[in-house]
Amino acid sequence: MPAILVRSHAILINLLHIRALIEADRIVLFDSIAAPATHSQTMLVYELQERLRSVSPVAQPFEFRALEALLISVVGSLQSDEEVLVSLVQNLLAFLEESVDRSKLRELLQYSKRLSRFEQKVLNIRDAIDEVLEQDDDLAAMYLTQKRNGNPRAADDHEDVELMLETYLKQVEEIVNHVENVSSHVRTTEDVVNIILDSQRNSLLLLEIRLTILTVGLSTGTFLSGLFGMNLVNSLERHPDAFFVVSAIAFTAIFALTVTGLRAMRNVLRKIN
Repeated sequence: MPAILVRSHAILINLLHIRALIEADRIVLFDSIAAPATHSQTMLVYELQERLRSVSPVAQPFEFRALEALLISVVGSLQSDEEVLVSLVQNLLAFLEESVDRSKLRELLQYSKRLSRFEQKVLNIRDAIDEVLEQDDDLAAMYLTQKRNGNPRAADDHEDVELMLETYLKQVEEIVNHVENVSSHVRTTEDVVNIILDSQRNSLLLLEIRLTILTVGLSTGTFLSGLFGMNLVNSLERHPDAFFVVSAIAFTAIFALTVTGLRAMRNVLRKIN
């Protein structure tokens, strides 16, 4: 879990790719054994070198310059990941607005999961910064240089570090809000796609019902023709109009059953709607 822990003579940082220990006059970066250096880690080292070289008398204490460099790296990494992920999601949503494609729906599911994981990661970082801001004792204890010089800060005297943390907290919250908006758009698109798929599914069911009604009507006509097609002697074999009369009855039965079934289906649909 991301955390910023303040101890008596050090600040421990565990945020994203950063594992660091900050003291009044030095910073120690921890890394996995044999892990290759990433672009974020390389940029972090450059940022630290630039900030820690400052010897201006009005410069911030060493621990604040180091902490700010770490926060810049964290926020920059989050913003970079956000831009890539949000761009992919928005392009996919724009495509789905034009047409619903099965493969794109699978991609939307994968991006939705990635977006949820990223949102949770940003929320954890926000909570870690916010937790420190709520502790006046921890904020005052972050003035390691003054503490080493025998001039510790009072519990309510921490405006500089509080202002710095609030600045980066605001940037993290902006990322959270943007990701939440995109997540909301994804959920809305998923709902619309589900409605479209349900509508198509219902259309197929209605077509199946119509075909079933037509099949029942045709089977009635087939039943009548089957009766007269049996090898049984009756008085209609030699009647000159028997074929036409039976055919008319069969077609009438087919038409009546089909129309009755379709009307009954239409009445049911009206009641549902």
